Amino acid sequence: MNLSFTQRHPNVKDALNLVIFAICVAVGTIFINSFIFRTFSVVGPSMEPTMHTGDRLIVNRIPVTMSSLKNELYMPKRGEIIVFENPRYDSTSKSRNDQYIVKRVIAFPGERVVVKDGSLTVFNNQNPKGFNPDKDYAKTLSTPTSGDFNGEVPQGSIFVSGDHRNDNFSYDSRNGLGYIPMYRIVGPVSVRIWPLNKVGYFSS
Repeated sequence: MNLSFTQRHPNVKDALNLVIFAICVAVGTIFINSFIFRTFSVVGPSMEPTMHTGDRLIVNRIPVTMSSLKNELYMPKRGEIIVFENPRYDSTSKSRNDQYIVKRVIAFPGERVVVKDGSLTVFNNQNPKGFNPDKDYAKTLSTPTSGDFNGEVPQGSIFVSGDHRNDNFSYDSRNGLGYIPMYRIVGPVSVRIWPLNKVGYFSS
């Protein structure tokens, strides 16, 4: 009776099975992170009191994946909390150097954003006199909104801000981060999974 190579060398068979399993896990992890969901940890005070350092978040990648399949840019909702890749990321810098950032969506292409006298106002065709984009979640913000800003959001980009807007706790579109290209959006924050006493879903 002729035995196969793996039958004659069971240790080799076990090693091959382990390698195949590791490859499948790696491929599955890459697939999930690229197309389904990713996890991130919050660092810094920019989203307080909504989020704090150490909070663990799940970001939903499916809306971005579906938009990509349609050859479209993903458009988040106003007020939604998203994670995006920092357009000013520099791996050699130690200042404001996070590769991925979490912020709240404030304004869309063609809209004008004005920060003045502690308030943030958005102007568009439907609201030529301006409106407060924070009215639905004002209780979650640390206000007043610091700084002076007046600019129109360019095509293909969005304006974002942290929830901790007094002083310079939040580095965002108001004060140096600039407008965020929509192709850099990782996805909307869906669930907070840590700490356990704050587990819950996020919605715009």
